[in-house]
Amino acid sequence: MSQQTMTDAPGLMDRLLGHSTFEPDEPRTLEQAGLNEALVDAFICKQVKVLGSACGRALAEHLCLPFGILEERFQRLRSRQILTHKGSAPLNDYIYTLTEEGREHAQRLHAASAYVGPAPVPLADYINAVEAQTITAESPQKEQLEAAFQDISINTAMFNRLGPAINSGAGLFLYGPPGNGKTTLAERITLCFGQEIWLPRVLIVDDEIIKLYDPAYHKDVPVSQNMIFRQQSHDQRWTKIRRPTVIVGGELTMDCLEIRHDPRSNISEAPLQMKSNNGSLLIDDFGRQRLDPVELLNRWIVPLERRFDFLTLASGKKIQVPFDQLILFSTNLEPTDLADEAFLRRIPYKINVPDPDAEEFHRLFETYAPTIGCDYNSEAVDHLLEQHYRPTGRPLRRCHPRDLLLQTRNYCRYVGCEVEMKAEYFDLVVENYFTVVGNQCKTSSR
Repeated sequence: MSQQTMTDAPGLMDRLLGHSTFEPDEPRTLEQAGLNEALVDAFICKQVKVLGSACGRALAEHLCLPFGILEERFQRLRSRQILTHKGSAPLNDYIYTLTEEGREHAQRLHAASAYVGPAPVPLADYINAVEAQTITAESPQKEQLEAAFQDISINTAMFNRLGPAINSGAGLFLYGPPGNGKTTLAERITLCFGQEIWLPRVLIVDDEIIKLYDPAYHKDVPVSQNMIFRQQSHDQRWTKIRRPTVIVGGELTMDCLEIRHDPRSNISEAPLQMKSNNGSLLIDDFGRQRLDPVELLNRWIVPLERRFDFLTLASGKKIQVPFDQLILFSTNLEPTDLADEAFLRRIPYKINVPDPDAEEFHRLFETYAPTIGCDYNSEAVDHLLEQHYRPTGRPLRRCHPRDLLLQTRNYCRYVGCEVEMKAEYFDLVVENYFTVVGNQCKTSSR
């Protein structure tokens, strides 16, 4: 086999097996893990303090580090009379517990930092991983978009405008009247890109622990067990997740965009833009936040252009981190009313999500009907349009078919009759639904 063929073989195997281009290898030494002995010793002592006693392999599992590189640390801590053997364990292992001196030492370590859990990953390794898994390299094609949007209603003109915007990996505004599915569109956009990435659970920067993995935004996926063509397993400090979609609305504040440090535990939390790296960050209902939109836009004007951000550690030190996500702004307002020309230039795509026409309105009823357990009835929808929309000039919204059908189902269940799409049922439920929503729709459409 030629040298060229041998070089190409791993990449070929990765493509055949569907492997990610990035996978964190299990470290064989503390140096490879990017951790020093004192730090690992501290993690071991605090973990034993929490557990009371544990065998070496259990401690390795809690710390997400290989038993082979921790075994020496256990012996060193035992020779320093920090740890002691409580008994034997299978596979030439021992059960460890803290000595009296060890308990005092662990208490001091806990007072300095309360963090207990998986060992952290150095910031430099995380930066390399983000670059290797960048969302800008995906460039999804029409097929990926069709798969992501296959079960929602989207007209051809809108689809053709969204395609190039998503393919670019650049930011975009989704604007238009409320209730037309801007948030749903934003959520589906992430599905157009490669489905899975690797994420470290915790980072370390200059001895500062920063929690990155957040189950509110990060969804674990099973790791492939096919290791035939791999010589070692993956680094357990990392977890494989779906590309994240981080959604924030009116609760967004400037603090959410900075590293948040808890002085009592001495543990920090990564900001939202870091948690959304390699994925999408949706600012929903933009312009309704408690902070001034201009303040938010000014905070991101440089990261959007340069693809990196500067954050401040608890020590006051500035660090540079990747800013690698598709930024989406969903708003009921005109983008020009929220941002100046300099910022809008950095969000190259502004896509209006208009009201549906009557044909699409029918399709939405047809789509939602099976979800509530009834058949589609075009005559009932025609009646709804003629009696409750056209005479009053009420605008059509994509959320109306779903909401009206849900109220119809609730009414039918209440009176004990079969769930059906009937004109008389629509007459009953529209009064409840549009008493408030209809007035809001009229106001927002002016």
